[in-house]
Amino acid sequence: MKIDQLNQNILIYVNGELLPRSKAVISVYDSGFLMGDGIWEGIRLIQNRWIFLNEHIDRLFEGAKAIDLNLGLTRDQITSAILKTQHANNMSDRAHARVMFTRGIKIKPFQQPALSNSGPTFVIIMEHSDPFAKAKGIIMATVPQIRGMPMSQDPKLNSHSKLNCILACIQANKMGADEALMLDPHGFVNTTNSCNFFIVKNGEVWTSTGDYCMNGITRKKIIMLCKDNNIPVFEKNFSLVDVYSADEVFITGTLGSLVPVLELDKRTFDVKNNTITLTLQSLYNDLIHSQ
Repeated sequence: MKIDQLNQNILIYVNGELLPRSKAVISVYDSGFLMGDGIWEGIRLIQNRWIFLNEHIDRLFEGAKAIDLNLGLTRDQITSAILKTQHANNMSDRAHARVMFTRGIKIKPFQQPALSNSGPTFVIIMEHSDPFAKAKGIIMATVPQIRGMPMSQDPKLNSHSKLNCILACIQANKMGADEALMLDPHGFVNTTNSCNFFIVKNGEVWTSTGDYCMNGITRKKIIMLCKDNNIPVFEKNFSLVDVYSADEVFITGTLGSLVPVLELDKRTFDVKNNTITLTLQSLYNDLIHSQ
């Protein structure tokens, strides 16, 4: 059975209840719907284990603190809800969950956070997914939409307010690309609209400084694997000139792990010689199966 068909029959966790997809709804007064006021985490299930679950829950609580949102649940209670949803859907492998909290239902459709006084809304959407769907690689385009400054909306925050990245994705799609490459406010290469970005030059792995990019857990693991395996890795500023002449280019994320970039701005990369990318894919695969 195709994954899309399987996902028509999933049960979705909504504030403690497991509901069929067609009945899993929230109020139009929910602050997440009205204002994008909430946080989320994406986690991946491999061989009956949620990969790096503790780190994802750490990041969830960090985000909640940043937006002054009381989740009203402990770490163990959130983990229990994830496992309950997993077991109800009879999932053991190749699944992805989006764990979401909003500030809850508002008494009026206005911005003031105090108007959400009934407690948070907690939703888990868990779907069957194929992490290898784009394993061969993706096409990217550089877009004018940039990653913002921390004082406007910190890019490290996994918030429901994703319009900036959605606009970047639209711009890339209009250019025939799968994913957008976004620059930072100073014009240096930063991240994609949904993943973190790496290049390989002369045997060295480069990624952005991290000042304006998503606080990626997979990104952190790839940097760690480079250091542990004597692969030179640098978090630094670099430009499109460096990218266009790169030997290898790849992106990282929870669902796709490590995916090669085939083309950027109509410049192609010879993925047949992706020596370091393939090495890191193998090392990361070993890491997640050792968890």
